[in-house]
Amino acid sequence: MNQAHLHLVVNHFPIILPFVGLLLLIGSLILKSEVIKRTAYFVFVLGALFTLPAFATGEGAEEVVENLPSIEDKIIHIHEEAAETFGLFSYILGAVSALGFWASLKEKAFGKIITFVVLVVSLVTLFFAKNAGTTGGEIRHTEIRTTTAANVIEPIENERYTDDN
Repeated sequence: MNQAHLHLVVNHFPIILPFVGLLLLIGSLILKSEVIKRTAYFVFVLGALFTLPAFATGEGAEEVVENLPSIEDKIIHIHEEAAETFGLFSYILGAVSALGFWASLKEKAFGKIITFVVLVVSLVTLFFAKNAGTTGGEIRHTEIRTTTAANVIEPIENERYTDDN
């Protein structure tokens, strides 16, 4: 198992867990359940923690794939930038969620405000999670590349076909 494989194993958790946490948080608001709310906070913190191994394996994954055919450094860089932004928001979400968990346990008055802060931060985090996940997938999955990402690779593909003819 190489670094690229490890990265693929762990990088889905920081994206999926905030989505699950958001569903739990919405459910806790509908059902007015502190237990479900605490579970949501825990899932958000867990998602933030999974960001650490995703980052730790990212550089190694880059080393494995950067010399493969049709892989351009620019598309890797686009993913790296998106992942860094997502990581920052993931850590913020984890920290605010830990505060919310504590406030819920201690029945602090500001706990309700924290719930809505976590809700907003989770939505922002999921926006950046989508960007990081999509740009990561575009590195190897040409079929999902956006126009911008395809423009990065298209000259390489055209050169390959003209050299063969």
